[in-house]
Amino acid sequence: MQRNARMKSPKLPLTDEERAQLRLNRLKLSDIARMDIQQLSSVLDIADSRAEYIRGLAQFQTVPSIGPKVAERVVKMGYYALDEIKDEDGAELTDRMEASLGTWEDPCVEDSFRCIIHHANHPDSEKLWHDFTEERKRFREKHGYPSTRPTLSWYDKTSPHMSGCKSSPDN
Repeated sequence: MQRNARMKSPKLPLTDEERAQLRLNRLKLSDIARMDIQQLSSVLDIADSRAEYIRGLAQFQTVPSIGPKVAERVVKMGYYALDEIKDEDGAELTDRMEASLGTWEDPCVEDSFRCIIHHANHPDSEKLWHDFTEERKRFREKHGYPSTRPTLSWYDKTSPHMSGCKSSPDN
């Protein structure tokens, strides 16, 4: 991961104890994305599964224009590192996510997935999520959506974790 020059501090759901352990070990939030799971687990005194979750959130937020909500969606789909997602397809990820959630999502979510996959393969790229809008539009115009795509939209669903990114996936 070569994003040191533009590494921002990720927004992470750390407990007070986990934050205290970071301070005790003189680590910054931005260091988490580069740590291995066992090291993070040891430093924070947490289970490997929790360390994997936290590191995944941090790593996906190293991608320019990707915020905590999109990072969480990717982690909830079972990806915990950029290396794990680099061979995926943004449209297929979107279709799978929509099927599992039972709602269709704001198109910018697919743009964000495409951006993450691009950065997994091109770590020094400066492209942002909206740079993938035209690519998505061309793809969907040619291939459409699955016939099984949910008919309920993300904004009609009442669950708070379903909020879309009407203006930016960096929410």
